[in-house]
Amino acid sequence: MKYKCLSIAGFDGSGGAGLQADLKTFSAFGCYGMTVLTALPVQNTCGIRSCYHIPVHSIQEQMETIFEDIMPDSIKIGMLFSCEIVECVANTLKKYAKDIPIVLDPVMVAKSGDPLLLDEAVEALKSKLIPLASIITPNLPEAYKLVENKVKSMKKLAKELLTFGSDAVLVKGGHLQKHTSDDIYFDKSGAKVWLKSIRIDSKNTHGTGCTLSAAICAGLALGLPMIDACQLAKQYLSQAIKAAQYNSVGKGHGPVHHFYHLWPTLNKIKENLK
Repeated sequence: MKYKCLSIAGFDGSGGAGLQADLKTFSAFGCYGMTVLTALPVQNTCGIRSCYHIPVHSIQEQMETIFEDIMPDSIKIGMLFSCEIVECVANTLKKYAKDIPIVLDPVMVAKSGDPLLLDEAVEALKSKLIPLASIITPNLPEAYKLVENKVKSMKKLAKELLTFGSDAVLVKGGHLQKHTSDDIYFDKSGAKVWLKSIRIDSKNTHGTGCTLSAAICAGLALGLPMIDACQLAKQYLSQAIKAAQYNSVGKGHGPVHHFYHLWPTLNKIKENLK
């Protein structure tokens, strides 16, 4: 249990996104996963039925309890929901998480279209939390909302987002209707890299953003440089989507297959035991 990752995110009882997806991804990379619950959406693959607030003081207490006992090697942040939660997480990280890589996925809207971040919390995210992040990983709608639609191209979006204070930015291009699903990476050193992949025609994409950011977090915990962690995470997610392309769980947007590379091995072991 050498490599330890902490997820600060919301709940998904259906197992495809949020804390559950993060824990699966950490495990798939050989990392030990820990969690802090920020919100309780009641959801499945078809959408969110309701969302229950978690007391802000309990979020702070969860974080403090982890940091006082187990220091993570990297941290992933997902759904935060409100301005108060954003401020709580930012303040606690300032106190406890110096020199720990932080992956911030600015989760705003679920795959079903349900809101996961209140409009009034966007400015707090930009001013208080993004400057603490090692990398942010917005999809295109999230990126446009953060820059208030001032720019259009992915390159310009990445450059604009980098001015908000994170060390690096990965803008995800999955919402573009193209035969490829390409992301662009920018960092403060001036590096610019396109992470390219063939688009996989699948409805089973629930939790892809959570999974990608958690995979980057795991790569950083393993000691990989940021760009290498992003490239490995991109490859992992592509294979996880492909493995679940025709194997849906649920009636809506099914999850990706987080353990696509492990389950065939387990099946062989089971066969040998018969």
